[in-house]
Amino acid sequence: MDALLFCGIGFSTVKNRPPYAIASVDSALLLATLLQQEGPLRVTDAAERLGVSVSTAHRLLGMLVYRDFAMQLPDRRYGAGQVLRGATVQQTPTVRLREVALPHLRRLVDALGETANVMVLAGTQVRFVATVECDQILRVGDRTGRTLPAHLSSGGKALLAMLDDEALAPCLAAVDGDTAARLHRELRTVRRRGFAVNDQQTEAGLTAIGVAVPDPARSVRAAVSVAVPTARYSREALPRCAAQLSGAAAGIARDLALG
Repeated sequence: MDALLFCGIGFSTVKNRPPYAIASVDSALLLATLLQQEGPLRVTDAAERLGVSVSTAHRLLGMLVYRDFAMQLPDRRYGAGQVLRGATVQQTPTVRLREVALPHLRRLVDALGETANVMVLAGTQVRFVATVECDQILRVGDRTGRTLPAHLSSGGKALLAMLDDEALAPCLAAVDGDTAARLHRELRTVRRRGFAVNDQQTEAGLTAIGVAVPDPARSVRAAVSVAVPTARYSREALPRCAAQLSGAAAGIARDLALG
């Protein structure tokens, strides 16, 4: 455990949000993230994604425009503004991935009773594209828009295990030699088993299991994961969880190919 925490991130965010969360700030930041990662949105689309009224979404977009985080386009949609455009990620595959993945994530939650995520590899990070939360009181919250180091997260390790040595090298450049050697050994295990585990390497009190989405064309490097409060995690449940995740990953790959 000490070695894991030494290599990981020493904080815990098992709570869904800070105890004194400011809802309007949270909505504005999430909306800016969506514009950056998924591309232009109509006001009605923004309202649906945030779970707010159309008038509230319109006011939030107005403030983002005022601060150059958004801009109104000729077709009346809103896109990323000057502040965000320099870091805009590839959008169309991510939007399609989210649409395809959500039904599979919901089925995962129904089957396993835990929060499910889909994420994409973005350089040395994984970026969460969508989350479906479970309804348990103690649960892992929404991770949409967040990033984590790929070599620590379960989905990230599942994706790194699919890379050859040349593609993997940049992801290991920032870690020391001992960590890189341990990761190489772990990735061999991931390739053999077909899934990866993050046992409190990114957050104290959180354990996650991840599986890569099969993608022979390498158009979207994505993974699905289930995140569990460590207090509820059981090694005996790993085979069932991995099987459910593998089925979801295969279903997402199939639906992406059909689209």
